[in-house]
Amino acid sequence: MKELPRPSWPLTVDEARAIDLNAEYLGVPRELLMENAGRAVAEAVARRIKVEGKNVVVLAGTGNKGGDGFVASRHLAIKGAKVTVILLGTEDDIVTKEAKMNWRALKAMDLSVEIKRIRDSAELREVERFIVEADVVIDALIGTGLRGELREPFKTAVQLMNRSRGLKVAIDVPTGLNPDTGEVLGGAFRADVTVTMHRAKKGMAGREDYTGEVEVADIGIPPEAELYAGPGDVSMVIKPRRPDTHKYDYGVVVVIGGSPLYAGAPALAAMAALKAGCGLAVVVAPRSAAPYIKSYSPDLIVLPLKSDWLSREALEGEGELERLFSRKCVVVLGPGMGLSDESRRGFEYVLDKAAELGLRVVIDADGLKALKGLEGRLKNLDSALTPHRGEFKALFGYEPPLSLSGAVEAALREASRLRCTLVLKGHLTVVADGLRVKINREGNPGMAVGGVGDVLSGLIAGFMAQGARTFEACVAATFINGRAGNLTASEKGYHFTASDVLDKVPAALREYEYWLS
Repeated sequence: MKELPRPSWPLTVDEARAIDLNAEYLGVPRELLMENAGRAVAEAVARRIKVEGKNVVVLAGTGNKGGDGFVASRHLAIKGAKVTVILLGTEDDIVTKEAKMNWRALKAMDLSVEIKRIRDSAELREVERFIVEADVVIDALIGTGLRGELREPFKTAVQLMNRSRGLKVAIDVPTGLNPDTGEVLGGAFRADVTVTMHRAKKGMAGREDYTGEVEVADIGIPPEAELYAGPGDVSMVIKPRRPDTHKYDYGVVVVIGGSPLYAGAPALAAMAALKAGCGLAVVVAPRSAAPYIKSYSPDLIVLPLKSDWLSREALEGEGELERLFSRKCVVVLGPGMGLSDESRRGFEYVLDKAAELGLRVVIDADGLKALKGLEGRLKNLDSALTPHRGEFKALFGYEPPLSLSGAVEAALREASRLRCTLVLKGHLTVVADGLRVKINREGNPGMAVGGVGDVLSGLIAGFMAQGARTFEACVAATFINGRAGNLTASEKGYHFTASDVLDKVPAALREYEYWLS
């Protein structure tokens, strides 16, 4: 098999966090990642200075960067360094279980490591000499968790570290440097070398005045953690539910579909959007399908058109639809709409309207067939297309290769050509936007049943409505859809329906919350 593409660009904070979560999902525990990170820092120091007998001062915060510092301190002490760890905070403030574990190990090293606990800037002044005169000073204070301007006592700690006469080393990203933007507010650590984990962070580009030499450390994250969809990808799209919000804060999804033959597809898509977390789901359907959709659930708002098909005339004359469009809704276009001439003209009208108003669109099912010949319209849209292999062939004129590398290549090529995000559904689902690619391997053969694709389209739109970017929404949705299918299969075997998968979406999202804990 051809080698699949490996990302090389700098990471945002959210991307780095997602990769860590995915690595754990693949079986690489966070404790091991922290151990590898701290060891990499110690080894980077040892390559630059003979550490035996040298005074090493580690200033540590209470987050995971502090935990990396605890590990580095242990390894430097093993190498014979005289290590002093200055904790800014109390041990009760240490946030994560892996950082706490390494703090306990460090406290047990009472002969080789000296620990000082600092509560405020005044106490920092009492250890000023240790910092300024150290042979090595290591910044383990605040990394990718920085929000806003640097505050005390961290601001004073950074000032003291910058005065150090020794080798100055930053873990992952210098404290005070915004890891996403490179902005400095309230001061930042000026390192001689920054040991960054897995890949450089986006905000470090062009900031050598703060990062110094950048050394990228391999901490054991497998390439699959970036290639396969996982709980980390869900963390990229989930919007926190604050108590002081209302439904419109979580977006509106409008599903436009249905026909005299098909009423279930738009209902499934709209319900999935709600279960993904959007605030409001509205189905716009012809009068021939609207009563059946309305009877599916009281949670759905159904707008019946004055036509038996999704005709252009009925859509154009519907004032309520114009009002929904004005709310910058996300549109799911195509489920169950049929392929009558009227429906095709209605499909074309919605595409043009979405481009005019800057609406985001998910195109699925019959919409993919209606898109043939209109692909150029997508260049003015932020869109997601969700074809299975047969729909891919109908739209692009050839079957996607059966090999994974071939399918990835085809998806990347067509996504780039149409300027869309393409979800090529199958045993292994490929999500591509022309530059990036992700593969979802969650799911099972029982999901090869009508309606499961409509659930997926609704999940994508539901995440998009909450503000997720299209590619991230598609990746997260394929993962949650697959997990919901697997949860269903664990109860029912392979004898289930799309409605059964829909019912398991909340449980799949609850599973995701476990990986954040």
